[in-house]
Parts: sequence; structure tokens; C-alpha cells
Amino acid sequence: MWIIIRALGYFVRFIELMILIRCVISFVPKLQYSSISDFVYSVTEPILHPIREMLYKHANTGPFDFSPIIAYLLIGFVYQAIIKLLFMVF
Repeated sequence: MWIIIRALGYFVRFIELMILIRCVISFVPKLQYSSISDFVYSVTEPILHPIREMLYKHANTGPFDFSPIIAYLLIGFVYQAIIKLLFMVF
């Protein structure tokens, strides 16, 4: 069980790091069209796109994109819920 929890923790940290890198890339024009940014966008877009769509439908956020912040929160909640479920099952 500890291997599963540790692997899941590494995966969550990786996704959080990719979201952070994506935020940094958005402020550095030279990095926006590189192969690194292509990889980061391909990893993070499936997570951020649905959140962004829900935000635009239900809240007028103007030019600000709050989807990375909400993704961080949701990832943390889901991770904690999975850990609690694993402890209940095992």
C-alpha cells in the first residue's frame, strides 16, 4: 500500500510542477513556442481546459485565468480523498 501512496504522491507533485511551469511559461514569450512548452501543455491541458470552461460559463473572471489555482486545490482534495480511501480499504 505504501508503494501506491508514494507513487500517487509523486504523480501529484509532477502534475502540480507541470502546472507551475505552465504558468511561468506564459510569462516568458521565448518559451511559449518550444518543445518543452508543447510537452507541458499536453500534460496540463486535459486538467485545465475543463476547469477553464466551467469558470467562463459560471463566472466572469475577465482577463484572469484562475484555472491553475483551482486545479491545485482540486488535485489536493482528490489526492487526500484517495489516500483516505486507501487507508479505509487496507
